[in-house]
Amino acid sequence: MSRSDVTGVIVIDKPSGPTSFDVVRRVKTLFKVKRCGHTGTLDPTATGVLPICLGDATKVAGFVADGEKEYAATVRFGETTDTQDAAGKTLERKPTSALTEASVADALAGFTGLITQTPPMYSARKVDGQRLYELAREGKEVEREARTVHIDEARVTFYTPAVAHKDGGPDVVDVGIFVRCSKGTYLRTLAADLGEKLGCGAHLRELRRVRVGPFGIDEGVGLDKLMELAKDGKREELLAYVMPLSRALDELADLRLDAALARRVAHGHSPGPSDLSRLRAPPYPRGRKVRLTSPEGEVLAVAESDGVGTLALLRVLVGGAPDEE
Repeated sequence: MSRSDVTGVIVIDKPSGPTSFDVVRRVKTLFKVKRCGHTGTLDPTATGVLPICLGDATKVAGFVADGEKEYAATVRFGETTDTQDAAGKTLERKPTSALTEASVADALAGFTGLITQTPPMYSARKVDGQRLYELAREGKEVEREARTVHIDEARVTFYTPAVAHKDGGPDVVDVGIFVRCSKGTYLRTLAADLGEKLGCGAHLRELRRVRVGPFGIDEGVGLDKLMELAKDGKREELLAYVMPLSRALDELADLRLDAALARRVAHGHSPGPSDLSRLRAPPYPRGRKVRLTSPEGEVLAVAESDGVGTLALLRVLVGGAPDEE
C-alpha cells in the first residue's frame, strides 16, 4: 500500500504528556501517509478523544473541529494558578468552608447558554502574530478580546469533601463536572471563572475529552496499541482502526443526488432551487451544512444552505473539480 492510499479518520485516545502535534506526527509515521491532521487541539496534560484525519479526510477536518465537544473534568476549588490548570504555579489559596455541592451546581448552571470567555494567556491563540503562551512565558500579559461560546450542558458528576492541603494551607475541594459545549470553549477558563464566582478560586485539575462531533471515547485507541501493531507488522489490524471519511460527516444533514446532479456536483455545480425541488429535498435553514451523496452513497461534497433554495458548495471531495472554500 502506497503512502497516499490511506484515507479516513482514526480516533486517538490521547495520553497525558504529548502535544496534539506530537500525536499527529506519530500517527503520520505509523500509517505512512503524506497528509495528516487533527481536528482540535488538546492541551498536553489533557487526555481523551483526538480525531486525526488521514489522506483525503483532511479535507473535512474543519467540519469535525466545528462539532460539539464533551468533557469530563475535575475542578479544584480553593487554589488558583497562573495557567488556570494544574501545570501552573499557585497564585492564591482561599478557604472553601462555605462551599457545598449545591452551591457549585447552582453556579455551574449559570454558565450554560451563550457566555463570554477571555482566552487564557497560556493558550495557542494568536495576538499580533504571536502565540499567547509564548508571550506568557516571557512574563508578558496582553489584552485579549473576549469571545462568545455556547455551553449546552454543564453538571456536577462528583463532589469530594474538603481535604487538608499538604502544606497546612486552606482545605481544597475537588469537584467533577461534565460539559457539552461549542468549539473554542476553554475549560480552564470555565474552572477559573467558576471559582471566582464562588469566591474561593479554582483551577482545572484534570481534563478528559470524551466526544468530538460524531466521535466518542468508546471509538478511541491508544498510541501504544497502534505502535505495538506497527512493530509486529500487523498492517491490516492497524488499518482496521481507520474509519471511512463519511463517518466524519455523520452529524450533517444528508441529501442523496440523482446520477445527473452527482456528475454536476463533482464538477463544481451548486444545487439550486430546481435541483432541490426535483429531489424533494426538505427546506434547509440558512447556514445548515449538508453532505451531498451519490446514488450509491458516496460522499461527493459538503454544502451550506443559503436558506432560499441553494446549497453552496463548501468542499468538493471527489475528482473532477477544484475544491471550493
